[in-house]
Amino acid sequence: MSKLGHCSRSRAAELIRAGRVTINGALRRDPETPAHIGKDRIEVDGKGLASSTKIYLILNKPRGVVTTASDEKGRETVYSYLPGNLSWLAPVGRLDKASEGLLLLTNDSEWAARVTAPETHLDKTYHVHIGAVADEALLETLQKGFTAADGDFLRVKRASLLRQGERHSWLEIVLDEGKNRHIRRMLEHENIEVLRLIRVAIGPLSLGVLPKGATRALHQEEKQALDRAMLMRNAGPVSSA
Repeated sequence: MSKLGHCSRSRAAELIRAGRVTINGALRRDPETPAHIGKDRIEVDGKGLASSTKIYLILNKPRGVVTTASDEKGRETVYSYLPGNLSWLAPVGRLDKASEGLLLLTNDSEWAARVTAPETHLDKTYHVHIGAVADEALLETLQKGFTAADGDFLRVKRASLLRQGERHSWLEIVLDEGKNRHIRRMLEHENIEVLRLIRVAIGPLSLGVLPKGATRALHQEEKQALDRAMLMRNAGPVSSA
């Protein structure tokens, strides 16, 4: 159901368990029941599902907004920034509440899985404002990596200095893998405060001048460039780091 763009996997499971889904006329209550798109007839509340037109959106996520469909604490979600006439969309990966910048949303769950798969090693570029004066030792530590207290090995692919003042610095950090709060955990380990964290690119796709809180559809050339980048990364050697 999520592959057809009808709803999220979790919502599909709820509908199935509630007895609202049939496959070829037979009621199914097990979310793990297999079905073949294009061969089996899937209905929800008696209405057949058909493949939705694939939608690929880019959002400039504002700070303080959570990347979820609903929030038990009543916080604002990214869905409040989406056009209201679209079919169900899901975020491609996540940005935490305090982070901002480029977030992709789509109803193409297979494509989203490829973008976020660890083995794809698709570069994600961030601009990070820190409450410290960065030096070469910090950049080297971030690139060499270290084992965190929870056992995760954390490293960045590249780290460089963009600009700095007397007390603050802006870094450009590139990840080709992404663990939970990856950059924040590394800087916290070095006792450095993160003041802002902005994702500015995913692979060849740049956030550009899209206003904060605005969305737009990916251009065909942008989607194709992302697909080519994933193919190239999969074809090349995979880092053991």
